[in-house]
Amino acid sequence: MAVRAVRGAVQLDVDEREHLLASTRELVAAVMTANGLTPDDLISVLFTCTPDLVSEFPAVAARETGLGSVPLLCAVEVDVPGAMPRVVRLLAHVDTDRPREQVQHVYLRGAVALRRDIAQ
Repeated sequence: MAVRAVRGAVQLDVDEREHLLASTRELVAAVMTANGLTPDDLISVLFTCTPDLVSEFPAVAARETGLGSVPLLCAVEVDVPGAMPRVVRLLAHVDTDRPREQVQHVYLRGAVALRRDIAQ
């Protein structure tokens, strides 16, 4: 087993609580599925939001997906002028047998533009 980092992001249409929660649940599920992960494989997950997302903590959605025993942390992204708005990002630290080059990073909706080089 090795510790690997898995990245992901999703761009939201609006800053509304239910939309943020549903989008974050979708992102978490996509990352887990793409990498064949279970909650026991997760060491920790860091979520960030762009400063324009204030309706809820993304960790609330992660807990709803069964990650209540995984250490979760939320933070605000750096407010860079011209940066893509309404983005939730995640960085998950996982135990996996996958080599680094086989880790699948997941970018959903408009967030695909952030990393076209590694987006699934």
